[in-house]
Amino acid sequence: MRVIAIFKRVLREMLRDKRTLALMFIAPLFILTLMFFLFNTSSDTVAKIGVSNVDTTVVKAIKNKHVKIQHYGVQATAKDQVREDNLAAFIKQRRGKLTVTYQNSQPGDSALVRQALQGGLTKIKVQALVAATQTQKKALQQQAKVLKTLVAQQQQMAAARGASQTGAPMTKSQQTQISAPTNYQVTSHYLYGSADSTFFDTFLPILLGFFVFFFVFLISGISLLNERTTGTLTRLLATPIRRGEIITGYLMGYGLFALIQTVITVTFALTVFQIHMIGSVWLILLINFLLALVALSMGIFVSTFANSEFQMMQFIPILVIPQVFFSGLIPVDQMANWLQWIAHIFPLYYGGNALMNVATRGVGLNGITFELIVLVLFATLFTTLNVVGMKRYRRV
Repeated sequence: MRVIAIFKRVLREMLRDKRTLALMFIAPLFILTLMFFLFNTSSDTVAKIGVSNVDTTVVKAIKNKHVKIQHYGVQATAKDQVREDNLAAFIKQRRGKLTVTYQNSQPGDSALVRQALQGGLTKIKVQALVAATQTQKKALQQQAKVLKTLVAQQQQMAAARGASQTGAPMTKSQQTQISAPTNYQVTSHYLYGSADSTFFDTFLPILLGFFVFFFVFLISGISLLNERTTGTLTRLLATPIRRGEIITGYLMGYGLFALIQTVITVTFALTVFQIHMIGSVWLILLINFLLALVALSMGIFVSTFANSEFQMMQFIPILVIPQVFFSGLIPVDQMANWLQWIAHIFPLYYGGNALMNVATRGVGLNGITFELIVLVLFATLFTTLNVVGMKRYRRV
């Protein structure tokens, strides 16, 4: 009977907690629906390839539904065009030699280009061999006809003379010369990284930003929640201290730990995993610190809507997990237009862009100024909301 009583009590508590019920039954459906649209729209990835002075036969052979060809003049430079037009690769031909320059900031795009190029060149060889075989077949048929005519003439002459003669060998004009297929030599260069670059090397900067964002959001939210549930925040608000000063103090205190966590995480990734970092490490630290500030202010704001640590955890599938999909792990420009608009409302979208540009493309401070400004605006917005929301807890 006591077991039944405990069962009934747990059941009543669960039914009273509407947020928990929503987390269990609605949040999984929301995430699965989001993943359905994301992976369906990004399944047909298209890599842009620039070509300059490349044979038409090669261009037609490498073109497929995963490759978009863009033509350039003879004077076009590979590095400049790859950077300016965000090309996956640039192919230039000189005397039958193909020089391929890969951007290599997205290993998936580089793999698509390599597959298209390899498949195209193989296709050209196969077509040349088929054409040569057909030509040889026609030549053999023609030679057989000539040989048959000669044999008939020799038999007639032998019957007339009473003696046999051997067939005369074919003249050079009767021999068909079959041209060998063009053998293109391919030389590869990599603008970012090397041929050994992996998906982990590319996405590790984004993962760094996500882990910093996730743990700072969780720890700051739960910490302030404990301050409120234990009565510490209520007693603090009973003093003459201003709400802005309280929020500033919390941000400074938690911000220090967020800074230490950022430094430790980035240092660990650079030393242990030995990732190939093209840009400035200081910019990587700055971006991660701004992400930590956004997560800090956002976590404090969200904690005001929770009454327990478990309820704080319930916000993660709604506010944190969707940001992973829009952080750059899945190319946003390959998504549907309405999904691209949704991506712009998440802080991790801007943080992921900035981290990718610095780590894999070597972009400087001027190239990520917009993303940094947006992160600062997010932190300012949530800080302002925290100051306003703190008013509900003041009793005097």
